[in-house]
Amino acid sequence: MFEILAAAGAAAGEAPPAWINWLPIIGMVVIFWFLIIRPQMKRTKEHQAKISGLKKGDQVVTQGGLVGKIAKVDDTYVEVDIAKDTRVKVVKHTIGDIIPPGGSAAND
Repeated sequence: MFEILAAAGAAAGEAPPAWINWLPIIGMVVIFWFLIIRPQMKRTKEHQAKISGLKKGDQVVTQGGLVGKIAKVDDTYVEVDIAKDTRVKVVKHTIGDIIPPGGSAAND
């Protein structure tokens, strides 16, 4: 009987396997992936799809807060009418959002 208790005590005193020490770090990486990295990649993909679909006449809001109507679209730049006879050239990827039709008009 003492031999069984001694064997159980010796087994309990051994250190856990080395891979168990990495479980908290792996768990944090998984949590960061699902809570931070994956949603950000999804938002980036949606924004790129929105930017690639820009066309003349769309009402947009830039990341700087300018609201206007697209007058011309290039590969890199977009010309936006922000007021009567006022047109600015904006880098395409700084367009924050597209105002859906029926929203408040930018320069009517």
